[in-house]
Amino acid sequence: MIKKVSIPISGKTFKNNANYCVGTGRMALALQKEYIDHLEVVQNAIHFRYIRGHGIFSDDFGIYREYEIDGKTSIFYNFTYLDRVMDTYLENGIRPFIELGFMPEKLKTGEQTVFYWKGNVTPPVSYEKWADLISNTLTHLIERYGRDEVITWPIEVWNEPNIIFWAGTMEEYFKLYKYSAEAVKSVDPRIQVGGPSICGIDTEHWLRSFFEHCIDNNLPLDFITRHCYTANEPTQNGHYMHHTLNKPTHMVEELKETRRIMSDYPQIAALPLHITEFNSSYFPICPVHDTDFHAAYIARILSEAGEYADSYSYWTFSDVFEEWDVPKSVFHGGFGLVALNSIKKPTFYAFEFFSNAGSELLYRDENLIVTKNDEKYVIIGWNFHDLRDHKTSSDVSYVLSLPSIGKQALIIKKDVGGANANPMKTWSNMGKPRSLSKEQLKILKASSEPLQTDAKLIEQNGNYEVEVTIPCNHLCMLEITPVNDMTDTYLGYEPDEFYGI
Repeated sequence: MIKKVSIPISGKTFKNNANYCVGTGRMALALQKEYIDHLEVVQNAIHFRYIRGHGIFSDDFGIYREYEIDGKTSIFYNFTYLDRVMDTYLENGIRPFIELGFMPEKLKTGEQTVFYWKGNVTPPVSYEKWADLISNTLTHLIERYGRDEVITWPIEVWNEPNIIFWAGTMEEYFKLYKYSAEAVKSVDPRIQVGGPSICGIDTEHWLRSFFEHCIDNNLPLDFITRHCYTANEPTQNGHYMHHTLNKPTHMVEELKETRRIMSDYPQIAALPLHITEFNSSYFPICPVHDTDFHAAYIARILSEAGEYADSYSYWTFSDVFEEWDVPKSVFHGGFGLVALNSIKKPTFYAFEFFSNAGSELLYRDENLIVTKNDEKYVIIGWNFHDLRDHKTSSDVSYVLSLPSIGKQALIIKKDVGGANANPMKTWSNMGKPRSLSKEQLKILKASSEPLQTDAKLIEQNGNYEVEVTIPCNHLCMLEITPVNDMTDTYLGYEPDEFYGI
């Protein structure tokens, strides 16, 4: 079935926050060359504004140190790696969205850790020392990068305290939040601080309790954070985790729920809502992350999430990531938009396409948006399809009538899916090599690029007629720009007549 749509001449603001923030693994990964290579790849194409990761206070970053001399304990703050990483971020046009965590070895109260790299998740032995660690770190950053710069860096207190990433109680997290937020504001009251950074477990209880605690105790709270994943319970099979997935609109419903809860509190209702992690699966060993299906699936979320959230940070930009051990192969189910060896995955293009979208939204449905920016149309379409739910698949087809922006226009289409921009499929055709030769890497990088086609559009009765067909598990972007046709200035240029082309 072909859907015929007449696009209006004007629309509403497209609330598109797709490139506001992106996630990374622990911050010490930014000391690796390949990580920096991947950051350059995403920044050249997508231009994320902020980056958020774990472990700023973990021992592999080396900030908090204690030494005993003559029976007296002295505290020393070592900012060598912090400076190196922040320099890297700023040189690549991206600012930190700082997550305060995890616990330094010398401040821990227990042995509970998470991940391959053993981030300690216990409360501090001294909340005063924890607060001093925060204030001294921020003061150093201001001295190095300037106050006007650092006050633009949002700060989130901890990561997912409602599950295994916090060994304390809810009340202990609230205490951690109080000391942390007040330490931030003591450095500069203009620095924005927020939480509670929960994932989707016991959501309403945690949010309401947190809001009421902050209101009752007059605590600083500039924005709300939470995480969203759309996967159901996992099944482990060998080296991999697999899930069934909810529809992508499951995340949109979670955002609506969060806004509904926030609206019950006048002091909270208008605050920004930042989704500081989102994805489908919450395991970095789930093959769905590498597929063309996933690009179309995530595109559906990007098309609407901005109506309810001020940012939604994809977890993560790179497969340089070690939560579940060192990656075992180039495609291993990692979270990243970029696979090892700087190979772009299909989902990379969901973010690139949305970063190019116009600021004016003219049309949106379950498979397509039409946007406009100045004198240019950007159309993004997607068609995700899980064959386990429906044994047959079908294309999604449109005929769009768009108001003309010139007598003649160029339409460029980029297509992702199937044989295009689908390097995992090429890797499978190669026999899934564990290590890549130079020739294999060259082939995979070439296979990761979208198919680009173009055509001429001629105005008819003040409109363009554009046909868009989106095959199963494909993602596409069409850009329409007016053309100043100078053909008549090329005297005698008639290759079609003389050469039959």
